[in-house]
Amino acid sequence: MRIQLAQRQDADELLSRSSLALLVGMLLDQQIPMEWAFAGPRTIADRLGHDLDAREIASYDPSEFAALLAARPAVHRYPGSMAGRIQALAAYLVEHYDGSADRVWEDVDDGAELLRRLLALPGFGKQKAQIFLALLGKQLGVRPPGWREAAGSYGAEGVHLSVADVVDSASLGMVRAAKQEAKRSAKK
Repeated sequence: MRIQLAQRQDADELLSRSSLALLVGMLLDQQIPMEWAFAGPRTIADRLGHDLDAREIASYDPSEFAALLAARPAVHRYPGSMAGRIQALAAYLVEHYDGSADRVWEDVDDGAELLRRLLALPGFGKQKAQIFLALLGKQLGVRPPGWREAAGSYGAEGVHLSVADVVDSASLGMVRAAKQEAKRSAKK
């Protein structure tokens, strides 16, 4: 299945073939529209002149990497902060997975182990880890035993709760509507 989270062909193509780009997009997905977050890896790759590489990002001069993210149009609403988070994620991948994002979810025994691995990633709290686990299961076929349970409500079939459920513009609209309803319910 082709990822369609940025709703831009060039950005979605990168997300579909680069696990690191997908992880970075998920990391960026906070306090900005989803499409902007998941287009971020494409913008970074374009500015680097090639696909994302964890070793390169981890070793990049922090002030230069922050400037790369801050150049207009900025990759994120908080480019300096997110540059640091992306570099921390890349450094973690280099240290624990030889720089390969795929290795985070390869050879896991069950969904609980995969959730633990995702929770260990810098910038991934419980909700982000569960959503990413659901994305892996629903859209990339990464389905160790118990993955749906480990993903919590995000792993359920037939729901439109998160990026894990966005496969086209119509499903994006359903996810947005569900989030707005949840916000309205929370205010009551």
